[in-house]
Amino acid sequence: MTTQITSARPAAGPRKESRRRPAASSATQVGRPGFAWALPAAVFFALFAIAPLIMVAVLSFMSWDGIGSPEFVGTDNWSRLMDDPVMLKSVWLTLLLTVLGVVLQTPLSIVLGVWAAGHQRNRAVLSVIYFLPLLLSATAVSVLWRALLDPNFGIPADAGWLFGDGNLFGEQATAIGVLAFVSTWQFTPFHTLIYQGAARAIPQVLYQAAEIDGAGRYRQFFHITLPQLRNSMITSMILMIVGGLTTFETVLILTQGGPGTDTTISAYYMYDKAFKGFDFGAGSAIALALVVAATVISLIVVRVSGYDKMRSSMEGVS
Repeated sequence: MTTQITSARPAAGPRKESRRRPAASSATQVGRPGFAWALPAAVFFALFAIAPLIMVAVLSFMSWDGIGSPEFVGTDNWSRLMDDPVMLKSVWLTLLLTVLGVVLQTPLSIVLGVWAAGHQRNRAVLSVIYFLPLLLSATAVSVLWRALLDPNFGIPADAGWLFGDGNLFGEQATAIGVLAFVSTWQFTPFHTLIYQGAARAIPQVLYQAAEIDGAGRYRQFFHITLPQLRNSMITSMILMIVGGLTTFETVLILTQGGPGTDTTISAYYMYDKAFKGFDFGAGSAIALALVVAATVISLIVVRVSGYDKMRSSMEGVS
């Protein structure tokens, strides 16, 4: 007897293989931290930013001298500020200093940032020396330039042929010029760092292709470098605008709002109202107006520039 052994074969047709799908929880959440990681920063921001802002907003509708109990006065603080000529003047002075800061710091920061991103001789040493103002606080910088520009013992006293009587803080035009110069000297290195990092991120293949096409340095700068720095330029300008609207220490130490009220910007007028005049309601109203103005102007810049529609991680590519 012969025993016949047959092996079972699969039915004819395409062979289907079962594939195991990766768990969604492990595949989609790799490298994405949970909310617990952001909780300390969120609590810190809520305590030291959101809560004080809410308190200032509430206090702007109160009358309070800092000693007694606040008294609700409605929109009286806002009405008084709208009719206050010093407040209206401070708004224009704030806008003027902000525009001067953007106009002066932007071209200097771009040129110095692109230069610092290169490979010139002694570039590192010169960059370190130039970035020294970043190590100083606004108060230290203001005290330094107040001493250097003192009409009796500073540089103007020894250079009357250039500074005239030497009192740069005695007229509105020269006082505003000093404020714009000191702010530019202090904050240009910070924005230079922004442009330096952005310039180093530009692909070198773009410059190599431009050289093959016969483009010189100036054409490469205006047709490659500047367009690629678009995102960084918008970010830098927003920081300049917000910084210009909230400038305080420089005016407090250099001019104290003088001569008269010729350099009394909105942030200094807020300090004058609240801590000199003990009118914390009006000071809070000015502070809240500055926050709203800075937010609105920043949003306008973002919308007009199209920065909010950019999705690429490469500079200047939308």
